[in-house]
Amino acid sequence: MIFIHFALRNIRAYAVRSLVTILLLSLTTAMLVFATAFMDGSHDKMLSNAVEIYPGYIQITHPDFRAKPSLDNLIFDVEAVARAVAATPGIAAAAPRFETFVLFAADEKAVGGMLSGIDFAAERRLSRLASSRTTGRYPEDGDGNQLYLGYELARRLQVEVGDELAFVGTGADYSFAADNLEVVGIFRTGLFDFDATAAFVGKDYFDGVMAATNYATHFIVQPEDPHAADQVTAALNERLGRHYVAESWRTTMEGLVQAMLVDSIFGYLTLAVIFVVIFFVVLIYTWLTVFARMREIGVLRAVGTRPGQILQMLVAESALLALAGVVLGGMIGAGLAWYFHLHPITLAMSEEVFKQYGLAASSMPTTFAPLIILRDMAMMFVLAVLSTLYPIIKANRVKPIEAIHHV
Repeated sequence: MIFIHFALRNIRAYAVRSLVTILLLSLTTAMLVFATAFMDGSHDKMLSNAVEIYPGYIQITHPDFRAKPSLDNLIFDVEAVARAVAATPGIAAAAPRFETFVLFAADEKAVGGMLSGIDFAAERRLSRLASSRTTGRYPEDGDGNQLYLGYELARRLQVEVGDELAFVGTGADYSFAADNLEVVGIFRTGLFDFDATAAFVGKDYFDGVMAATNYATHFIVQPEDPHAADQVTAALNERLGRHYVAESWRTTMEGLVQAMLVDSIFGYLTLAVIFVVIFFVVLIYTWLTVFARMREIGVLRAVGTRPGQILQMLVAESALLALAGVVLGGMIGAGLAWYFHLHPITLAMSEEVFKQYGLAASSMPTTFAPLIILRDMAMMFVLAVLSTLYPIIKANRVKPIEAIHHV
């Protein structure tokens, strides 16, 4: 306790230096906490957007469909899969989809795209298709040849709500399939490639035109808790047996997951560089502060104070200043993280950059994670204390007579 008493006395005696130290540590801690919150939040936002807009958290397919997406590797018994899904706990919603590539034609324009038969009612819970509508209306099941079209695809075909277009494709039984469709709604998800190729009709209509009754390319499953997608996937695979396979978004979107991992690695390398810079800034400042008090250290040595006692006193002083600065900076950084978690940072100017990577990201929320904030604060505290050890030990080795005459 005696060393803490002397440390507090010295902090008051050198109030200006102490205040500068606290402000320096609080600023660097706040920057670190906010940078980590923004990096983690942006990654979570990109992944959730990519998963929730359309691909879904869990997909059920034929075991060979991922490697060979052909009409020979379909789900040929949708009802059996639906029963297995219904018997699995932890599932909030599920529905079959049938995707096939066709040629769309409107007036003199012809563009290849993906025509999908979906359950429009179920998709309200499985994806963001309904909330991505820009013009027209979101179709209902039983609407027949009513088409829900991607914004970029509509622009390429030069069609609007109320216009008609035709499609030509291959049915599930390899028969010729063609019909006229009426555009009733246009959506824009922000996933550029998806908006430029995707179009949707009701599954009941699609099954009739494409000879796909009780068939599907895949089943989409929405778990009650998205964080438990891997556990639900394992439970589904136990019920599906060897005929079909369930895969979580970590597998179906492996490329994006790997890209986010690489970005996280570079992000943490950047934070490591920031740590090194902070370490040397605090080290240099502490060096100047300690050597400015060299005469005081010399006097203490001259009156019989042991080097170990001086070391403990100065380290206690450093720890108290570090604690004050880190707590203040952590509170500021946490406050910023919480505010921008509720009010995401708008990145409208970077929208074109995100398009190049197929990402939908007009705003980025930060992540408010108390444990991660405490981790960053603890790391900053240790860093601040360690950066003071060398100048303190160096000053403590100077002979008392030299320290007293130090200028």
